[in-house]
Amino acid sequence: MKTGSPGCEARAGRRIVVHPLFLAAGVAAAFTGQFLYFVSAGVAALEHELAHAFAARRYGYSLDKVVLMPYGAVVSGDLSGITRRQEVAVCLAGPLANLATAFFFVALWWLYPECYPYTEAAARVSLSLFLVNLLPAYPLDGGRVLGALLRPLGARRVRRVLLLVTALIALSLLGYFVYSCFFVPNLSALLFAGFLFAGMAGGGRYLRLRVPRRKNFARGLEEQRIALSQECTLGEALRFLREDRLLVLVLYDGEEFAGELTERELMDALAAGDYSAPLKRFLPALS
Repeated sequence: MKTGSPGCEARAGRRIVVHPLFLAAGVAAAFTGQFLYFVSAGVAALEHELAHAFAARRYGYSLDKVVLMPYGAVVSGDLSGITRRQEVAVCLAGPLANLATAFFFVALWWLYPECYPYTEAAARVSLSLFLVNLLPAYPLDGGRVLGALLRPLGARRVRRVLLLVTALIALSLLGYFVYSCFFVPNLSALLFAGFLFAGMAGGGRYLRLRVPRRKNFARGLEEQRIALSQECTLGEALRFLREDRLLVLVLYDGEEFAGELTERELMDALAAGDYSAPLKRFLPALS
């Protein structure tokens, strides 16, 4: 998962883009007898990034696009305004999806041992993605979790800590590669170190959710009324947004009716970026 620069405006649809180098890597894998491993790695990486996207969607963020690269996949968008707890949940969604897949294959082997030769590569890749992404290095998920947990220190200090930790891990991998050259060179360690050094520069972002309505209105749109406590936050209300329904929030103070917020009013309130603000704060101005 990446958060930082590429990406421009929000889109409702999801785009999966295959980089030319990914295709070239696939051809190379076919000629070297590693095509099954290559396909397994590509599917696991795609599953990983889509899990990030679905988790982000729950908190009101939309997947911009997923790009399949030779070293994995990258998803882009903008997480500005998300809480620490939500950011940790989004970051961990990818590794946990890979872990669940690895457990699935282990259970499959228990029931059908004969399928082991065909699924061993996929299980190994899924488990590797889970473990590697827990490293506290940027731009890995573990590094993003560390950054979210350290957020109270301030953006500048958090960045310094992440850069220091990432540099130490990258230098360790580089040192291991140099050591391996005296025996059997470990190119994976070298490539991974290069990936971390490149990732220290940042990149990618998540985009705020925007629900297009023009085409939906043309063919008719059902209104969805949701009753909520006025103490609920803007971020919590986002999970009720649907592309095929027009949202109206009916707010209550205990059992007493407090007012309504239309979807347009909700989006206007979100423009301020305070996702932790209670809905009741916007009733007097928006009603």
